[in-house]
Amino acid sequence: MPGGAATLAIRLTDDSELRRLNRDFSAHDAVTDVLSFEGEGMHLGDLAISWPAVVRQAAAHGHIAETELALLCVHGLLHLLGWDHATAAQRREMTRITVAALAESGVELAPGRL
Repeated sequence: MPGGAATLAIRLTDDSELRRLNRDFSAHDAVTDVLSFEGEGMHLGDLAISWPAVVRQAAAHGHIAETELALLCVHGLLHLLGWDHATAAQRREMTRITVAALAESGVELAPGRL
């Protein structure tokens, strides 16, 4: 992270915009729940989050939408900070950091969410 204050923009949108952004910027023509776009300088970047995906995933995992939104925000932020989950070891570490960050904020995921 940059030293001092930094900014992060979060856009709540819908499935169709996430699909379009995913197609246009990642060459994946599929809907997703969160996308991260790297910033520069003191702006860490932008997150685009599908609110319908937040609601669906929260219901599927048995917690409130705000908990799912917090999870996706942390997940996207970790990507902006250089973390990835391409391998099993990376997934475990990213999950560990995500759970710790959420716990520090008082957010508890439903059992089995990650």
